[in-house]
Amino acid sequence: MQLHLFGAATPTGEAFRQLAAAATPDWSLHAYSRNAIGGVHPADFSTPHAFHPAGDAAAPGLWISFGPIWLLAPFLEHLAHHHPERLSGLRGLIACSSSSALTKRFAANRLDRELVDRLTAAEDLLLASCRRLGIPCRILRPTLIYGQAGPYGDHNLSRLIGLMRRWPLLPLPEHTGLRQPIHATQLAAVALHLARQLAGSGVDSVLGERIALGGDSSLSYRSMLQALQQALPPTDPARRCRLLSIPNRLFFLLASPVLLVSPKAFEAVLRMGADLAGFSASHQLLGQPAQAFPVLPLAGVQAQPRRSAR
Repeated sequence: MQLHLFGAATPTGEAFRQLAAAATPDWSLHAYSRNAIGGVHPADFSTPHAFHPAGDAAAPGLWISFGPIWLLAPFLEHLAHHHPERLSGLRGLIACSSSSALTKRFAANRLDRELVDRLTAAEDLLLASCRRLGIPCRILRPTLIYGQAGPYGDHNLSRLIGLMRRWPLLPLPEHTGLRQPIHATQLAAVALHLARQLAGSGVDSVLGERIALGGDSSLSYRSMLQALQQALPPTDPARRCRLLSIPNRLFFLLASPVLLVSPKAFEAVLRMGADLAGFSASHQLLGQPAQAFPVLPLAGVQAQPRRSAR
């Protein structure tokens, strides 16, 4: 079996490469990125005519993509119509989308609604292409992705850590919503698990074609920040940042001027009070013990000893 990994130059892509090398040493792994460095093959979703799969195109293979799904979908559609011989060995596809397709459906600002439309349209096109090709497709909709893998780090929780390093005081709503952050290694492990199922007897149909996926812990926004602080080295300045609770009505009133500058940013502030959890936990899909949040390593943080599983 050949694995064709797109989006290799991402935290999850790097984590997948490491996991696949250890768990499936008999499989051939071909990694692709727009920047072909470090044994990675060139592949630009915007130029499908220039793409030629590495290895034997006729040999059985699976595609795993952590690249933008709105670019992957027309990329596959173009190949299916104009270069079907390059897909002759394709036996299944696993693609990464985003939980934003669910959580931002009723956003008040236009940019978030356009993102939802772009994600769902890409998912629909990808599923339609796979049905015409006669291959199974699974779309992962992960929530907040974080963590470090090799040289690649996230731009989600690492930004919050950066804020806590710069600010001595961080105001928060008194009652914050739930989050279910997922580490890049957890997302990669689920993708590899599904790939092994596709290569064997097939993926459990109960999961469906679109899988909303989160980490193993659901915790409030405030608790998430506190857990991040506790996971940092004792000398990290982010540990000294005080999280100041403000009554929700007053907090959002004080934040209201942001609406005049950026409706999208103001909606992100509002979401601090919303529950964005309740997704399938990665450890449940993997049949493994849950991992305590945060899973290490964190982006931009010196490596610390891993915490034991709960």
